[in-house]
Amino acid sequence: MPAMSNLLSRWVPVEERSRSLALVYSGMYLGSVTGLSLSPMLIHNFRWSSVFFSFGSLGAVWFALWQRNAYSSPLEDPCLRAEERQLILGNSKPKECVESIPWRLLLSKPPVWALITSHFCHNWGTFILLTWMPTYYSQVLKLNLTESGLFCVLPWLTMAVSANIGGWIADTLVKRGTSITIVRKVMQSVGFLGPAFFLTQLSHVNSPEMAVLCMTCSQGCDAFSQSGLYSNHQDIGPRYSGVLLGLSNTAGVLAGVVGTAATGYILQHGSWDDVFRVAVILYLVGTVIWNTFSTGEQIFD
Repeated sequence: MPAMSNLLSRWVPVEERSRSLALVYSGMYLGSVTGLSLSPMLIHNFRWSSVFFSFGSLGAVWFALWQRNAYSSPLEDPCLRAEERQLILGNSKPKECVESIPWRLLLSKPPVWALITSHFCHNWGTFILLTWMPTYYSQVLKLNLTESGLFCVLPWLTMAVSANIGGWIADTLVKRGTSITIVRKVMQSVGFLGPAFFLTQLSHVNSPEMAVLCMTCSQGCDAFSQSGLYSNHQDIGPRYSGVLLGLSNTAGVLAGVVGTAATGYILQHGSWDDVFRVAVILYLVGTVIWNTFSTGEQIFD
C-alpha cells in the first residue's frame, strides 16, 4: 500500500487523484468478492490447498507482468509519448527520490497525526464489520452458512461501487475549484458519519433484510474514505506519501488487531449493541479530529 500510494503520487495529477485511488482500491474489494466466491467451489471440487495454489499462481503471473511493464515515474517509461508525459507532469517538478526520511519533521505536524488517529478510528469499525460479520449474521440474524456467505459478499461489492462514485465526486469538486481541504474533509466525514448512523440503526431493525441493508450501507459510506484520508497522504507530502501511508496504516492495522480481539471480549461480557457503540464513538472521535487538524495543502516539499 505505501508503494501504491507513492506510485500514484508520481503518475496521477491532483485533479484525478481520488478516482485513481478509488479504482485501485475497488480492485482490492472485487478481489475479495472473487476470492470469497471461488474458494468454496475450489475446496469442494479439489482440496483446500487448491485455493492457495490458484491464488498464488495468479500472484506470480501478476508479478511477472508488473516487473515488465511498471515504472517508478513517467520519466522512466520509454513507451510513454511526450504529450502523455506532459499531461501527467504538467508544470510540476519531477519528484526526486527520498534519500533520508525526516521523521522528526513528519511527526511534528498536526495533519500527520490527524491521518494516524483517523486511520485508527476508521479501521476499528471497518475491520470489526468485515471480520465479525459472518458471526453476526449467524448468531443474531439466524442465517445459515450459505446465506451468510452470500450476504458477506454484498459489502465488498457495495464498497467497490461507492468508492468510485466518491472518487468521481471528489475529483469533480476539485476541478470546479473547490478547496482540496474542503473536499477531503467532506468525503471523510461521509466515511465516518455514514457508518456511524447506520450502525446506530441496527438495534432498531426487526428483520434480517433490514439489518443486512444497514451493514451494506455502512460499508458503502465507509468507501468514501478513499477520497478522504486515503488520498490525503499524497496531498500533504507527495514525496513522502508512501512513508505517511505506512505510518497511518500501522495505526489502522493495530486498530484491526485490537478491535477484533476487543470485540470478542465485549461479546463475552456484553452484547452486539456494545460492539457497535464503541465503533460509533470512534467514528465520531475521528470526525472531530479529522475536521479540526487535517488539510489538503502540501506541507512537505
